[in-house]
Amino acid sequence: MSLSIVIPAYNEEANVVAAVEEVARVAQTLGVDYEIILVNDGSRDRTGEIVRTECAPRIPNFRLVEHFPNRGYGGALKAGFAAATKDLIAFTAADQQFKFSEINLLITKLTSEMTLVSGWRVNRQDPPIRRLNGMGWNTVVRILFGRTIHDIDCGFKVFRREALHHIHIESNGAMIDTEMLAELKARGYRMTDVPVTHLPRTAGSPTGANLKVILRAFRDLFKFRLRLWRELRDEQRAAQAR
Repeated sequence: MSLSIVIPAYNEEANVVAAVEEVARVAQTLGVDYEIILVNDGSRDRTGEIVRTECAPRIPNFRLVEHFPNRGYGGALKAGFAAATKDLIAFTAADQQFKFSEINLLITKLTSEMTLVSGWRVNRQDPPIRRLNGMGWNTVVRILFGRTIHDIDCGFKVFRREALHHIHIESNGAMIDTEMLAELKARGYRMTDVPVTHLPRTAGSPTGANLKVILRAFRDLFKFRLRLWRELRDEQRAAQAR
């Protein structure tokens, strides 16, 4: 087994060193071939500078991917996925709201029958408005696509890199998790989730509750529903014609 660990980061100068150090410390105990890929998503603070000077010179198996301007959470993840070279891809947040040591809980669940395992923030440590937004989003997604997992937007997941060859991810925003899960489900791949610890953010500012981010996510959601329906219809017709 080999593992690529992707860490998207936007304006996380107060968190990024500790986040990378934790991931590196845990990765070294897993006994697998691994790489750590931090994606600096056009940060306007010192995130990139700090990573280049404090992390890159001393963290084993570490790579920095940078792009400017900011592409969004989905864009950062896609850049990390494109750079990944290992059999499995895990991603976790740079805001230190997850315990990366719990990656073993996810990997253990990734049996030969499973393509993706996600964390499930049972006791989510976010402000009430973010929890409310999350509940609403999960409800709408289940209405449109059926049930996938409990906590669709949990930023702590592991999946088989090979699956990327069978799905088409377009979103550069907050909808990327929904897009991945709905496409995997539509194509018959199996997924599950496992409860993980969620910690309160102690530094930096989240962007997920931004009204622009929310509106763009809902716009992308309905566009994606139409695109997926068309793709599945065309695939079915092609299969019937053979």
